Amino acid sequence: MTNAQFSTLVEQYQKLVYTVCYQLVQDHQLAEDLTQDTFVSAFAHMDDCPPEHYKPWLARIATNKAKDHLKSAWNRKVSAPGDDVMPQTVNAHSTPAYGPEDLTVSESEVQAIRQMVRSLKEPYLHVSVLYFLEECSIDEISKRLHRPSKTVHTQLYRAKRMLQQQILERSGVQ
Repeated sequence: MTNAQFSTLVEQYQKLVYTVCYQLVQDHQLAEDLTQDTFVSAFAHMDDCPPEHYKPWLARIATNKAKDHLKSAWNRKVSAPGDDVMPQTVNAHSTPAYGPEDLTVSESEVQAIRQMVRSLKEPYLHVSVLYFLEECSIDEISKRLHRPSKTVHTQLYRAKRMLQQQILERSGVQ
């Protein structure tokens, strides 16, 4: 595909991609950034998609980019152990419930949590290391470990429960 053809594709689907991103992140600037990321990613993999499927393909890339951002470590909020509530996202129009000083974790606590992750037994160890320490997406983990994404979801859920229990025991709360 030539640059001129790709430019035409961008003009044709730019509003669609932006809308998909904005619907998920609810932030105009962030949606613009994710739209750009979507087209950069699409350009790198244009040969993987037949021309008649560009529209749904671009929409899927945009959705994945937005979801990856929403579940990124930077965007996730720390929730209390045992708290199964979805983390709230921080955007330009909201005030975070906690200030940065409330979310500070000492280096020794970080090392302790990393050690807890590394102490998990299989099948939870590799999934947890990739997700919590290397910040890979579930799709990436699924591909790297050759496991169905549903299996990865289940293993992460169980690993989180085990880690929550270890943290509670370490802090003396039962």
